[in-house]
Amino acid sequence: METVKVGVVGCGCISGIYFSNMCRLFSGTLEVVACSDLIKERSKAKAAEFVGVRAVSNKVLFSDPEIKIVVNLTQPLNHAKVAFQALKAGKSVHNEKPLAIKRKDAEKMLALAKEKGVLVGGAPDTFMGAGIQTCRKLIDDGVIGEPVAATAFMMCHGHESWHPDPEFYYQVGGGPMFDMGPYYITALINLLGPAKRVTGSARITFPTRTITSEKKRGQVVQVEVPTHVAGVIDFASGAVATIITSFDIWGHSLPCIEIYGTKGSLQVPDPNGFGGPVRVRTSGDGQWQDVPLTHGYSENVRGIAVADMAKAIMNKGRTHRANGELASHVLDVMHAVHDASTKGRHVMLKTTCQRPAAMPIGLSNGNLD
Repeated sequence: METVKVGVVGCGCISGIYFSNMCRLFSGTLEVVACSDLIKERSKAKAAEFVGVRAVSNKVLFSDPEIKIVVNLTQPLNHAKVAFQALKAGKSVHNEKPLAIKRKDAEKMLALAKEKGVLVGGAPDTFMGAGIQTCRKLIDDGVIGEPVAATAFMMCHGHESWHPDPEFYYQVGGGPMFDMGPYYITALINLLGPAKRVTGSARITFPTRTITSEKKRGQVVQVEVPTHVAGVIDFASGAVATIITSFDIWGHSLPCIEIYGTKGSLQVPDPNGFGGPVRVRTSGDGQWQDVPLTHGYSENVRGIAVADMAKAIMNKGRTHRANGELASHVLDVMHAVHDASTKGRHVMLKTTCQRPAAMPIGLSNGNLD
């Protein structure tokens, strides 16, 4: 069976689940052959753990003619730099979220990919999982009627209590909107289609953060980005969504995402995961009803979008779902919320995208079509 060879740049915390899924679950589509990291011990550890993977330098990885996809798992500030190196080498690239820090870099990425005849994609791919795909089917089947509005809430007190290297969460490219917003906004676009206009308010509540996780316990981090962000997103379909992302909240009882339609309401599971639960309350029901998941991939299958990209490489004309246009549009929305707060006005979006194709029902593990 044909496979697409993959190289991974960045072997930090998130890389483990990518390696596991790409090397095992999607081994019929992907073949991970190389990895690199600025901390060589990390790449050597991954090469020792996964058969057939060799630890190399970035230069060797980018120059390998057999590698067709580079999976970029570096920190956000390096996403654009690594992606441009991969694209210039004639390779497709899948970036961890966000696609880039600057809108212009995302735009240049897409243009360079088109010039080189390769693909760009970006996390998250959680919207391809059973939970959100079940919600997508309920909306497409008209169960809640025409979507009118939505709410989305991601609120916690930051990551310095558990992450070994939490500094970047409070630097440019971090903050709750750029760290967790991609999950929520991508899910909303998958369910409601592209956005057209945004407004919002944002603040920095604590100017410094003290790390309490081990290794760097006691170190003080200067906060450079808003840590409480409230936005309103107008979608091209007419739906209006309210979103709050925050690193300033000790506790809350709000749902992750809810969609409100003309015939009922839909509770969407945590978009940072792939599974359920899913619940619906229609105009004829007195209470919420649990809905069985209609699709596969309810476990943590991060990397499924890389396999989907490989399918698009194998089958010309097939569009991969977590594509660059979607990731660029998500980036535009996030910037627009920050910009609206700074400028005190609505911001019209300059980007758009196609609503990603729904996942088929009845897929067996490892399959996408």
